[in-house]
Amino acid sequence: MAPLYAVSWIDTVAAWLLAMLWILPLLYACWTAFHPAEFSTRFDITAPWTLENFRHAWQAAPFARYFFNTTVLVGLILAAQMVLATLAAFAFARYEFRGKNVAFALVLVQLMIMPDILLVENYKTMARLGAVDTLLAIGLPYFASAFAIFLLRQTFMGIPKELDEAARVEGASALQTLWRVYVPLARPVYTAFALVSVSFHWNNFLWPLIITNSVQSRPLTVGLQVFSSVEQGVEWSTITAATLMTSAPLLIAFLLFQRQFVQSFMRAGIK
Repeated sequence: MAPLYAVSWIDTVAAWLLAMLWILPLLYACWTAFHPAEFSTRFDITAPWTLENFRHAWQAAPFARYFFNTTVLVGLILAAQMVLATLAAFAFARYEFRGKNVAFALVLVQLMIMPDILLVENYKTMARLGAVDTLLAIGLPYFASAFAIFLLRQTFMGIPKELDEAARVEGASALQTLWRVYVPLARPVYTAFALVSVSFHWNNFLWPLIITNSVQSRPLTVGLQVFSSVEQGVEWSTITAATLMTSAPLLIAFLLFQRQFVQSFMRAGIK
């Protein structure tokens, strides 16, 4: 019993240490954002609280436009991924066709390729389509998600085929069977993937930076670079305030839906 207790105690201490290491940058950002600039590098419990940093950050960049762009972009990508991944996964799970295994292997290859490798080719493709500096150009390379296809295919393969037969007897078409049988049973997987997709594309930076040139199409992450101007000096109070405004929607969503977040990942089999 003693060794097991010691191991459990060590695991608990390690978990708390990791949690502290994770939360310290967030605590520093909160302290700096809500206090005057002169307190950004020193801790003083008597320091006055202020919202001036948020006002300055909001006025320094068109955050309303950035929030709108990011929300539309994330919603567009998620909707396209859900539709395309559902149809592809259903075909891979329930239909037999020539080259099926080869096609699925090619889908899995996408998981092994770093997106940064395709930046030049993706940019050339968007230039040929005349879509440079648009929200569509940011989202188009991510519409077909190999990760989503793989997750849904594995889930669909675990659904008993008797349900297909029952739906067919009732006169349901293939699409009706997919919508009324498969999609409801895979709801935890959809939730888990949606959380991953929204988080990734809300914070995505490199590709939006390369493909956008104007305020009309920039998302939040690219808009934050306004505050990193060396000529004007680095104002950490303003930067942390802008960062908190950018990450606030994700933090609030996680705090509100953390139980569903954990349960969805557990039921989806994601570690």
